[in-house]
Amino acid sequence: MPHYEPWSEERAQAVIGEFVHLEGPLMPMLHAVQETFGYVPDAVVPMLAERLNVSRAEVHGVVTFYHDFRHEPAGQHVLKLCRAEACQAAGGDALAAHAEHKLGCKLGETTADGRVTVEPIYCLGLCATAPSAMLDGRIVARLNERRLDALISEAQS
Repeated sequence: MPHYEPWSEERAQAVIGEFVHLEGPLMPMLHAVQETFGYVPDAVVPMLAERLNVSRAEVHGVVTFYHDFRHEPAGQHVLKLCRAEACQAAGGDALAAHAEHKLGCKLGETTADGRVTVEPIYCLGLCATAPSAMLDGRIVARLNERRLDALISEAQS
């Protein structure tokens, strides 16, 4: 289970500073911010823009373009359901609907108790063993309703 730090401008500056030596550091900076805080807070956009000498619009464009960057904190557990074509063809749509019903929230949302965030992901690279999912970074292939229920139970406990 991921453990995130509470938002702190000082901590964000330190995280950002670890990557200034890289060529093209924006993506590593954004990933590090999300790994630290669990999301990319709006307040980090001007910090990154200033540090990299680019516009806020450029940083905002990168943050909003990539689906992996969250705009609010995730739940204690993150369940990602593959929504790519192979997984859809193998029953992924029904599994996504089942997860939404079971968790009481839509894809891209967090349960009311803050325990589980369920997110769409577009290809885990397991097309031959579709449908697939990922719970807290652990990949699960050959997903069916029973296995999905087990993942959901694990995340809720």
